[in-house]
Amino acid sequence: MTVVVVGAGPVGLTAALLLARRGLDVLVVDRHAAPYPQPRAVHLDDEALRVLQAAGVADAFVRVSRPMAGLRLLDDAGRTLAEFPRGEGVHGWPQASMFSQPDLEAVLQEAVDAEPAVEVRRGTELVALAQGGGPVRLTLRDRRTGAGAGTTADVVLGCDGAHSTVRRLIGGWMHDLGPAERWLVVDLASAGPLPVWPGVNQVCDPARPATFMPVAGDRYRAEFRLADDEDPAHLDLPALLARFGAEECTVVRAAEYTFAARVADRWRDRRVLLCGDAAHLTPPFIGQGLALGLRDAHQLAWKLAAVLAGADDALLDTHQAERAPHARALVRLAVLLGRLMTGGGAPGAVARRAVLAGVRRTPALAGFAAGSSSPPLRPGPLVRRARVAPGSPVGVLVPQPTVRVDGAATRLDDVLGPGWAVLTAGGRVPADWPGRVLRTGPGGLESPELARWLRGRSVLVRPDRIVAAVGPRAVAGHAVGNPFERTR
Repeated sequence: MTVVVVGAGPVGLTAALLLARRGLDVLVVDRHAAPYPQPRAVHLDDEALRVLQAAGVADAFVRVSRPMAGLRLLDDAGRTLAEFPRGEGVHGWPQASMFSQPDLEAVLQEAVDAEPAVEVRRGTELVALAQGGGPVRLTLRDRRTGAGAGTTADVVLGCDGAHSTVRRLIGGWMHDLGPAERWLVVDLASAGPLPVWPGVNQVCDPARPATFMPVAGDRYRAEFRLADDEDPAHLDLPALLARFGAEECTVVRAAEYTFAARVADRWRDRRVLLCGDAAHLTPPFIGQGLALGLRDAHQLAWKLAAVLAGADDALLDTHQAERAPHARALVRLAVLLGRLMTGGGAPGAVARRAVLAGVRRTPALAGFAAGSSSPPLRPGPLVRRARVAPGSPVGVLVPQPTVRVDGAATRLDDVLGPGWAVLTAGGRVPADWPGRVLRTGPGGLESPELARWLRGRSVLVRPDRIVAAVGPRAVAGHAVGNPFERTR
């Protein structure tokens, strides 16, 4: 079985590794002759690092990244309005990590080069595709020679970014979820450490909202919102950087970006599916752009492998059904927080100060703002939760503490394995739950944190580490049959 992945960015290469680990042959094609050398994404949360862990590259990523201290909101005079720290979370990795995207792509490329089931063809673009009753037929073109060639695939993944050819070929288009904004993004290299807080510094200045953050190594990033009619070439960049003590830094790149908020209307046409920026675009205010794409790949890879092994194609309907609402929720949250942090002019600045004072005085709100967990997936065939179920773990990632098995310490995901699993602290395990049953306590998984989280319950964990159900309630059949049984 062969999967063609269109796009060799971080999402496409991660998808290729995840699929290869499930026994599939993967061809990755990318229209560019070499990886893009400039930084773009700079942040990943701990949930996204579990995707890199599943792809076998998380430890290598840690070596080229650094933990991020959190988010600090500043007023136009540089005074702290609020601070939301980040540290070690419940997923076994730092809640927030900063990195330079070329470093991440180098880590992924090294892993792909060592994976015999993955072939990468750069400088090759997708021109056309067609579907009938059999494999997907693709027309590829070598951009250097202009030569065309045909190939077939059992599945095609469009991981080819905001201007996705795959999305266009399946007739998809993007819904706007908020107004686009123009920002100047400046990547810097510094000869020495700058005297700034080692997290994200968000300047809530009504006249010139800005963001400044250390990235990794000697790299820093500054971002400045542009007025609708403003020409970035006429900005006094050293003066803008001076408020962060960065006016002497070397400018590696300064580029105008449009921060868009969009989600595709169509994520699947039969055996062709979208992931990453091909399916959604988000402003960067909560740092979820790349993380959303990695979640897409993680939650799709096991479903594709199951379908190609004989499961019903209807299982692929859950890709958009699960991922699109999740993406919309995070994109809308990014739009909202962007407005709260940077909008409203002078009256907005006054209201912002009052609201943030209330947040600081309310531990529950401050804890929520500092957290890194994403919203739960909606109920569906693979998410068995009542629509109103406050506090239910169903639809979110199972925590990943370090567990001891036969005296050896290891991360929970490495014990769960690639398939379905049941974690139980003594609760009843429904008979139709698939996967290995792993018990907590002596002779099983020894972890006080996991035992406390289970609270005597049994939980069914999907291959992507999402909690599918909580016992002792039996799992009912659904419109696509019993997907738990067919995707063992």
